[in-house]
Amino acid sequence: MDQGSMIVLQKKQISVRGLAGVENVAELKLAFNRHLHFTLVKDRNVASKRDYYFALANTVRDHLVGRWIRTQQYYYEKDPKRVYYISLEFYMGRTLQNTMVNLALENACDEAVYQLGLDMEELEDMEEDAGLGNGGLGRLAACFLDSMASLGLAAYGYGIRYEFGIFNQKIVNGWQVEEADDWLRYGNPWEKARPEYMRPVRFYGRTEHTPDGVKWVDTQVVLALPYDTPIPGYRNNIVNTMRLWSAKAPCDFNLKDFNVGGYIQAVLDRNLCENISRVLYPNDNFFEGKELRLKQEYFVVAATLQDIVRRFKASKFGSREIVRTDFAHLPNKVAIQLNDTHPAMAIPELMRVLVDEEKLDWDKAWDVCVRTCAYTNHTVLPEALERWPIDLFQHLLPRHLEIIFEINRRFLQYVASKFPGDNDRLRRMSLIEEGGCKKVNMAHLCIVGSHAVNGVARIHSEILIATLFKDFYELDPHKFQNKTNGITPRRWLVMCNPGLAEVIAERIGEEFVRDLDQLKKLLKFINDDAFIRDIAKIKQENKLKFAVHLEEHYKVKINPQSMFDFQVKRIHEYKRQLLNCLHMITYYNRIKKEPNKHWTPRTIMVGGKAAPGYHTAKMIIRLITAIGEVVNHDPVIGDRLKVIFLENYRVTLAEKAIPSADLSEQISTAGTEASGTGNMKFMLNGALTIGTMDGANVEMAEEAGEKNLFIFGMRVEDVDAMDAGKGYHASEYYNRIPELKQAMDQIAGGFFSHKQPDLFKELVDLLMHHDRFKVFADYEAYIKCQDKVNELYKNPKEWTKMVIHNIAGCGKFSSDRTISQYAREIWGVEPSLEKIPAPDEQLK
Repeated sequence: MDQGSMIVLQKKQISVRGLAGVENVAELKLAFNRHLHFTLVKDRNVASKRDYYFALANTVRDHLVGRWIRTQQYYYEKDPKRVYYISLEFYMGRTLQNTMVNLALENACDEAVYQLGLDMEELEDMEEDAGLGNGGLGRLAACFLDSMASLGLAAYGYGIRYEFGIFNQKIVNGWQVEEADDWLRYGNPWEKARPEYMRPVRFYGRTEHTPDGVKWVDTQVVLALPYDTPIPGYRNNIVNTMRLWSAKAPCDFNLKDFNVGGYIQAVLDRNLCENISRVLYPNDNFFEGKELRLKQEYFVVAATLQDIVRRFKASKFGSREIVRTDFAHLPNKVAIQLNDTHPAMAIPELMRVLVDEEKLDWDKAWDVCVRTCAYTNHTVLPEALERWPIDLFQHLLPRHLEIIFEINRRFLQYVASKFPGDNDRLRRMSLIEEGGCKKVNMAHLCIVGSHAVNGVARIHSEILIATLFKDFYELDPHKFQNKTNGITPRRWLVMCNPGLAEVIAERIGEEFVRDLDQLKKLLKFINDDAFIRDIAKIKQENKLKFAVHLEEHYKVKINPQSMFDFQVKRIHEYKRQLLNCLHMITYYNRIKKEPNKHWTPRTIMVGGKAAPGYHTAKMIIRLITAIGEVVNHDPVIGDRLKVIFLENYRVTLAEKAIPSADLSEQISTAGTEASGTGNMKFMLNGALTIGTMDGANVEMAEEAGEKNLFIFGMRVEDVDAMDAGKGYHASEYYNRIPELKQAMDQIAGGFFSHKQPDLFKELVDLLMHHDRFKVFADYEAYIKCQDKVNELYKNPKEWTKMVIHNIAGCGKFSSDRTISQYAREIWGVEPSLEKIPAPDEQLK
């Protein structure tokens, strides 16, 4: 069979996947076989699927290398202002397919792999997720890296190379069980260790105040070993770098001071300091004040700042000679973005470097520091705010504590000059919280040490300046901005939903991939029957595909004609998975009561991890699995309702699930979800949203038209009014609403846990007596809203038209728009859609 008809047979050649030219395919096959032979030292008789994956990954990586080197050379010659995005989390997922998309290699690789007699999807499935994040904050960082490269910014992501990422979740007898995520077990083909840039990081010790300035002495040294991962822009030949630090003991560790335990013990003890980069803390929206975590936070910051200073001083490519010494120019050449307060130590560390090492006077150093740094806040939940005990600081980072005290002294002096006699304001704004145990408030440190502070959705930024940071806003209103989050359309549309990307490209061309605002043009086709049919057909194909996936991996059969209703996100009380549970039970009870009525069939899928120490969240998972056990085996229900808990929700599962969704549940109590980004992924992939006016839902409703979302429940004003007025009393709702009472009585009475009738009594107690998130207050509105969802679903054409309105309103939620705003309004750099020459072209 000739090559052309082979491609047609395999899958329709689509433009957004790049072209499979004959030479290209032949060259890829050659490289693949070369890697199998020389890199993996295998032949086709003994090679495993994993070997084939590594051969393919190395083949694709080869196409990055020239561009990567060329990009860095280009930056050295142009000497642009560089952006340093520092984050304790980068939730990257898999790299292979994303790299093929951004390099326009997907069709050529598909064809080469097909001609080699292999299955592309099987190979892609061998790759481990890089799960170096918990949820939204870490995934946002990953989307931002993609957008920064695609917009031609000289940007670097800096973080920690955790040996163990977010745990793998197993469900055993309905309970979450954690398993270590040994993602590096077989090696990582995408990273390159850079031992030549190893940096020392110091801990402990004490300070000496000498005539030459302050010395930090008697410290313990840990080495930071960088690993670089290439970050390709979308078809612009730019490849940026994510640099993750790994902790290494120095060779003389524990040997210099005649170690009592002897030589063997000294070598074994190297593990202790290498533990710094061992494991990601698995908490989302929760602060755990452990010494190891503070070590991680300082470790990434200290290593990164040494890199920043080195690069600032030496601007000529390939040269380490010091060219620049005047640090007054640092803010013109460097922007540092702090992803939440986790890298807040960058502020005192930069001051330490400038004052103690580079000998700047305090005022000049402070001006440089503030103009360089900017801070993004990600949450208003009080339990998530970082407050480190002063004793721990004194022990671990004595010099930094002195610097923080001095920053605070000068800051409070400034506040006092603006608000004379207002001692209460001084107490509220201090970086040091007095009380039983004195603590450093890291958010206050970030605000004071930054020139820009932003929230991540308009409503969140408004709440920040009205509540949490009100005093700081009154002092310095110009500091506060909003930057509504976004998602990369490369991974979250082109890569995970090629069918949808293709029907869009057939109507409006391909430019939307780099300029998502172009999706507005789809409104012209809102009454085009062929387009409506195409959109509905793609959704049905994606649902069938996900149903097959669930059957293969979880042995569950679901009805692909049913509405696919998803709530996937970390398990947390504020996200109100419990409200979803109450709807499941209510719908179940209604079908049982009138089994002969025509009910809209639903498959309700909930997925997400609970922090291992968060008991309530683990009980919520157990409740969902228990509801599923009852509902899914009730013959009266049949396939009209299924409740599925999706095990081990992660980036790669999201990429399979989201394209199949009909309904997206975004039901947090108004005022608690800073932004959300899963909401945007569902909207872009043709699901409708049922949600509260919280986070980015507010702006989604604005962009698509509020009538095109299912909005219900209290607004922020209603929640505030309730708190200020008579308060929230769960029993009033319980006694007034019969269906709510029935559902709660079933949970409390063991209907879903026959063997342990009181299994859920803590959850019942929580909902009835100390529910901070007011689940019952929104129950009635939620159920009524779900009824409207059911009604619309019975009219597929009207449903699909509403879907098209939503997709057309997605433009704002591209991370390209978000990053363009950070670039212009915070970092002072200009994004560009220009291509740089490929490695085989001449540099201009």
